[in-house]
Amino acid sequence: MNTEIINQSTYIKNEEIIHILEQIFDPEHDFSIYDMGLVYKVIIDDNQIHVIMTLTTINCPEAHNIPVTVEQTIQEIYKDLKVAVEIVFEPPWTVDNMSEELQLKLGLL
Repeated sequence: MNTEIINQSTYIKNEEIIHILEQIFDPEHDFSIYDMGLVYKVIIDDNQIHVIMTLTTINCPEAHNIPVTVEQTIQEIYKDLKVAVEIVFEPPWTVDNMSEELQLKLGLL
């Protein structure tokens, strides 16, 4: 699954957001939330960055920490923007969401 990015900003580039998301790791699995396919959609405009993401399970022990980390990490860079992180569980996460590179690394392909 690829992250959908809807970018209506006049100055934020998609690559910048992807780079940020690649630097945030799921502490249980030690892989980036981007490569794990946890980020479903990012909506960007000149006032806000809205991240819609999931977790590997509903009972994820890091359920409170990961969204806060995502919000804080983005906010550190884009101080003047509002950052919102929304957790959803539909569609549910599966290993098919992972990047092909990560699936290869884990021997899933």
